[in-house]
Amino acid sequence: MKPLNQQKATKSRHFLSRRQFLQSAAAATGAGLIILPGGVLRGADAPSKKLTVALIGVGGRGRAHFGAVKNENVVALCDVSDKALASAAQVFPDAKHYVDWRKCLDHKEVDAVICCTTDHTHAFVSNWAINRGMHVYCEKPLANCVAEARLVRANYLKNRHKIATQVGMQRHEFTNFNRVREAVLDGAVGTLQHVHVWGDRQHNKTAYLPAAGEPPTDLHYDLWIGPAPWHPYNPGYIGGCLKWNMYWDFGNWQVGDMGSHTMDLAWNAIDATLPLTATAHGDPVNPDVAPSALTMTFEHPANAWRPAIKVTWYQGTHKPTSISGIPTKPGHGALFLGDKAGLVAGFRELELFPLDEKKGMAHYTPRPEAKQLPKLGNFQEQWINACKGDLKTACDFEYSGNMIEQLLLGLVAFRTGKKIEYDGNAGRVTNSAEANALLSRKYREGWTLNG
Repeated sequence: MKPLNQQKATKSRHFLSRRQFLQSAAAATGAGLIILPGGVLRGADAPSKKLTVALIGVGGRGRAHFGAVKNENVVALCDVSDKALASAAQVFPDAKHYVDWRKCLDHKEVDAVICCTTDHTHAFVSNWAINRGMHVYCEKPLANCVAEARLVRANYLKNRHKIATQVGMQRHEFTNFNRVREAVLDGAVGTLQHVHVWGDRQHNKTAYLPAAGEPPTDLHYDLWIGPAPWHPYNPGYIGGCLKWNMYWDFGNWQVGDMGSHTMDLAWNAIDATLPLTATAHGDPVNPDVAPSALTMTFEHPANAWRPAIKVTWYQGTHKPTSISGIPTKPGHGALFLGDKAGLVAGFRELELFPLDEKKGMAHYTPRPEAKQLPKLGNFQEQWINACKGDLKTACDFEYSGNMIEQLLLGLVAFRTGKKIEYDGNAGRVTNSAEANALLSRKYREGWTLNG
């Protein structure tokens, strides 16, 4: 089949932080006055217009946020590595240091939190921050099990009128996400039937690592383990996410990693919430590590503009080279398959494959530029502006919470080996007690998800 190539997304405004304004107003109400904080009427960089930010996790991915908040007021740095803290202090010398994120979140000045910790603490940091009225940017994935996703999403929805949230699926800013959504909505594939999403990363781990010496003195290893069950120190755990996120207690391998990015390509276009069913198969179930090879399929109900559809995720060696005669992209991508064409998308480009080569794409006319969806702009900047303004972001905890709940539900189906039927309103599997038990996790004593 011959492809038809196509191509490629809020405006930045500066507002006084809601939290800052209300705090200042509250201080003045005893005199019956509302006094604007000093500097409000001075330039865009006046202190009163800046967020007070806590960076939690300042090594690795955390460093990617330094530039985004360089013009804000970073008052707190937190990391389990003293070396990472010392390095971040070179950039933010006036910030207070913490090694325990729970204590960091009790820093009274903080308006907004950026969470770049290990995956198994994302929901904890996010939920605690919401409970304290803080805006939250959380690196993906938002949660490490279904129950975590549901709790964080529900808590956000109760507070959405006063906080801005964003999950770190930063590829969403690429304008191709808009072009894909427009093409699907405008009938490029005809009637949508099935969405296929894939990523080809693999791992070869088979078990938790054995004890190997003592943690270095500059690493607070007990805090690195956090709410997870205890595992003895091994240096093989420490470092980037590809060292630890395949272990069940610390992550969910590519379902939570590149799955968050790549499923976002599909999620942005199909207006889905939670699936009705989930099935999965892959590597033999292992109590220590998530599967490297995996296929998961979800059934979604119809909505206002499309019929019921299936969504399938392929991982590792299960990534197909073609689907229904349409070649898949190397690496990571998605195929939207309809009754007239297939649309294959990567993060930055898309191709259309008509199912009837004689008719080609005669059924579809791309929308004119004047009617295209507006560019998103810088992803982190969108969240910062939302904290100071309308609170709206592209990947808030509702949108992202629904998406990761679906993926994590698929892992439950994988671990049970059954097709599970899901009541998304109640958050329960209706046909398997075994599956219901896997929707949540047990945490170490002293750690609470809703603190």
